[in-house]
Amino acid sequence: MDFQLSYTPDMENERWNVKLSGEIDIFNSAQLKTQLTELLAERNAHLYVDCKALEFIDSTALGALVGVLKTVKENGREMHLLNVRPNLFKLFRLTNLDDVFIFEEESADAK
Repeated sequence: MDFQLSYTPDMENERWNVKLSGEIDIFNSAQLKTQLTELLAERNAHLYVDCKALEFIDSTALGALVGVLKTVKENGREMHLLNVRPNLFKLFRLTNLDDVFIFEEESADAK
């Protein structure tokens, strides 16, 4: 399964709202990084990535997200990961990336 990425700008709040769905792995993680980096090149803004419909990620997907985060921070912005499923959040926690990204949930008990 591939992943889908959709986005909408919210320039009033200086942010990109991105939605991810499907699976991100070694076969398509470079594509994810490219698409997100192109958005940031188009307009420097905060990045809000909704992961509610994201079913699977592997270590290469984490690497792609870290690469995007580096670009975001170099531009003086923030990257937020929204609605990360508990099974995916576990991978962030195991790699200590839970301290690197800003995580937000729809409800306080979603984690």
